[in-house]
Amino acid sequence: MTDAADQWRSPGHSPFPHPPAWVGDVFAAVIVIGAAFAPFPEAGFRATTPLTIALAIAPALVLPFRRRRPVPALGVVIALFGASSFAGTLSPGIAIAGAIAMFGVANRSPSRQRTGVVLVCAILAMLLLSLPAAIGSVFDARLIQFAITMAFAAAAGDATRSRRAYIRAMTDRAERAEQTRDAEASRRVAEERLRIARDLHDAVAHQISVISLNAGVASATLESRPERAREALGTIRHASRTVLSEIGNLLEVLRGDERQDGVRVPQPDLDQLADLANEFARVGLVVHTRIEGDITRVGGAVGRVAYRVIQESLTNAHKHGVEGRAHVLVDVRADAVSIVVTNPTGPSRATLPDDRDRPGSRGHGLLGIRERVASVRGDVQIGPGPGGWRVHATLPIAPEPETPEETP
Repeated sequence: MTDAADQWRSPGHSPFPHPPAWVGDVFAAVIVIGAAFAPFPEAGFRATTPLTIALAIAPALVLPFRRRRPVPALGVVIALFGASSFAGTLSPGIAIAGAIAMFGVANRSPSRQRTGVVLVCAILAMLLLSLPAAIGSVFDARLIQFAITMAFAAAAGDATRSRRAYIRAMTDRAERAEQTRDAEASRRVAEERLRIARDLHDAVAHQISVISLNAGVASATLESRPERAREALGTIRHASRTVLSEIGNLLEVLRGDERQDGVRVPQPDLDQLADLANEFARVGLVVHTRIEGDITRVGGAVGRVAYRVIQESLTNAHKHGVEGRAHVLVDVRADAVSIVVTNPTGPSRATLPDDRDRPGSRGHGLLGIRERVASVRGDVQIGPGPGGWRVHATLPIAPEPETPEETP
């Protein structure tokens, strides 16, 4: 019906422009007025007096109100139909106006049940009001046609409403999916930034600490102990080369996670534990390492996390510990690997003003340890312990497959 043009104007229903509301109103008025003056063969359908003509064209003035007040507009049209019937005319134009108003009711009804109730009441009212001008009986075929027209209009309006609700639901679902994708993309970006920050910290924190400490030593002993200053400068040179190499490897990972020759950049794990201890020994931290169990069972992400936990713990021991020593215990059990790093604590070994922490400065090493351990569903305790500072991390590993016993 003409009211269908209204629902198309709502956003999201069609990419094409649609005519304004008054076009539908003019079209409905032309139909109603044309039916009022149509030369029907049956005399009971023709408006012949000024009163019946006025009643026949009056619905054209009522139909524009069907958008804001659909049920009252339908009621007025049915009342005009009854008045025309009492005047002796069953105007088809009024019946068509009733169908248009019924379409508007069904199109804007909040539920199908309400549409059904209004439809039944409207059909009964039209049948009863047609009695004064009925030809033969109220069950005349032409009156049944009016009722069927009303029913079809209600069905069309309900279908239009259902389609509009379906399109709205699909649009809402698409918007929610888009919002979910955006949220997921933001979450992945945040996780990637956090991973890059951890990798950058792990790559440079230890070496920068070594450079800072030895720079202080070199400046303090440059005149009194030149050989000690030269040794510190040599350590700075080695640490600088190491950190540049590690930053280069990290940049290659960020650019494509592969080298140009197609070989993946290796990530350190517990296989490099001895090299890590020797590296710290060169800068003055004696690391006592003890391994219990089969260390080859600790690989993949767990092995990399274990290596980073030990590296960061030894870096903190080198920066803040005393006596220049630390102890590392790696205990590989059936379903987990336990890592314990301890070192004596006390006043800082650095006595130079340049080595003091700046006011308000905060490190991110311990936070990085907790985040890395959590990424493999492990557990970590960090704090004072017997003999000094203690870092204890427990990382789950896959249990060894049981070998079936051979039967003789």
